Amino acid sequence: MIQAPCLPPLACLSFSGLPIPMTKERLIPLIVATALFMENMDSTVIATSLPAIAADIGTSPLTLKLAITSYLLSLAVFIPASGWTADRFGARMVFSIAIGVFMIGSIGCALSQNVTHFVIARILQGMGGAMMTPVGRLVLLRSIDKSALVNAMTWVTVPALIGPVIGPPLGGFITTYFSWHWIFLINIPIGLLGIFMAMKYIDPIKSEDPERFDLYGLVLAGIGLAGIAFGLSVAGLGLLPWPIVAGLVAIGTISMTLYVMHAKRTGSPVLDFSLLRLSTMRASIIGGFLFRLGIGALPFLLPLLMQEGFGLSPFQSGLVTFASAVGAMGMKTLAARIIRAFGFRYMMTVNAVISAIFLAACALFTVTTPLMLIFIILVVGGFFRSLQFTAINTVAYAEVEPAQMSRATTLVSVNQQLAISAGVAVGAFSVESTMLYHHVTELNADVFPPAFIVVAIISAVSAYFFWQMPDDAGHEISGRKAVEISSRKGAEKAATKAASEGTEDARDQRLG
Repeated sequence: MIQAPCLPPLACLSFSGLPIPMTKERLIPLIVATALFMENMDSTVIATSLPAIAADIGTSPLTLKLAITSYLLSLAVFIPASGWTADRFGARMVFSIAIGVFMIGSIGCALSQNVTHFVIARILQGMGGAMMTPVGRLVLLRSIDKSALVNAMTWVTVPALIGPVIGPPLGGFITTYFSWHWIFLINIPIGLLGIFMAMKYIDPIKSEDPERFDLYGLVLAGIGLAGIAFGLSVAGLGLLPWPIVAGLVAIGTISMTLYVMHAKRTGSPVLDFSLLRLSTMRASIIGGFLFRLGIGALPFLLPLLMQEGFGLSPFQSGLVTFASAVGAMGMKTLAARIIRAFGFRYMMTVNAVISAIFLAACALFTVTTPLMLIFIILVVGGFFRSLQFTAINTVAYAEVEPAQMSRATTLVSVNQQLAISAGVAVGAFSVESTMLYHHVTELNADVFPPAFIVVAIISAVSAYFFWQMPDDAGHEISGRKAVEISSRKGAEKAATKAASEGTEDARDQRLG
């Protein structure tokens, strides 16, 4: 176990010459954040550079969204095996190998010469990412006490948000002044550092008695997720005939139905839907899916609007769109306090609506809108969106028992990636529908507002499911329970004192 006051040299930070001890509550989240850093930076770099990549390999930006959806699809297919793999072979080893696979996929992206090569390399990245994020989260949940989970999640997400901050401007700069091929090589030194830190500082967490691997369930779930996600992602692009698209979705739906029936009969399902009986998990899964679906379209739509609609260069577009991550980073120091002050239920309900409003505000952007105003709206919106993500990611595990953590992280990760994939598909489909309605064949600024409105409405609907949580949802992990107990004791003490004073006043009156 990692203990204070100080770990080996790399585990200590120093500011103004004063060493800051890195306890496990800080160091382990920072190591896990290495994986999130790569994934977040990679996705934002691609979103910013999408038009340039599409032009270079001879396809359209909307068609190249297959590179985004294929990655997310690969995540969804392979994530179900992550929990069992970590229990069987050890979370540290699986986490490190996953980072290595992601790095190999990044090199493949850099060397791609056409859309087929690019999509294959993105699928390989997805295989690595499928293990990195859920296994890293499992390491965190098994290493950190629930009472410190909100702060630990903050430490995880702050470094991960640096990726979106430097990703768009750095990717735009490289794409504008060099070549997009080089943007993927940024992952190599980061990945090597992550592997070194994981092998050195993470304990080899391994289950004493791993469950039987549900291969049949994995096949059913994989076919189901692949059919639904891929079918929806190509719908409207004209890449495949409509009967084939409908067939993919139908096969996926049938396969998922068969999986749900199978999961009820097995004791170790790869996706354990019985966890949805927990109110906090149910809200995180259903409400979180809708919220992420709306927000997930933003990194896809915004760079296209800036470049194709407003005529900005990738570098200029990156400087504008990274504003969301700036606001997100500013929130992280306040997340725990806000959640503790208001509680998960009230905060998440109100904040979902606020976040949706700022998402809808993007529909008002025109070529004449001052960039500073756009920047401010994105910064403030990023603040509220990041607060919601922290709450969703934390409250999911409020009622989960330690023995169920592997299944919980797997279910949450699959849901998260499918939501983002669906968000990209819905955003692109909305743009394509608007183009068809207005009989235009080229992207312009006028075809984007309806898409922002659609995804904002979907995101706002999530508030209903957050409101369904009990009043005391997640109080144990937020610290809200302690605050209420303290307030109750203070009120009781005050009432006792008032009663005592009242008795003394009555006694004085009688004596008088």
